[in-house]
Amino acid sequence: MLYPIAALEADKLEALKALEAEIGSPIVALSAVDAGSANLSQDKIEKLQSLEDELDVVLVAVRPS
Repeated sequence: MLYPIAALEADKLEALKALEAEIGSPIVALSAVDAGSANLSQDKIEKLQSLEDELDVVLVAVRPS
């Protein structure tokens, strides 16, 4: 399961903003995406990690659907 940033409709975004104001803290909305991780060889994992370091992000290889 992956959880990217959710795309919210205007009414849901307004509800989120109202709750942020009420609790005094930012809120991040995430959506669930059913995705299994790819089975990678050690060499491919190292390439993935190298690019992660270069881009300063977290990368996830998923199984093709």
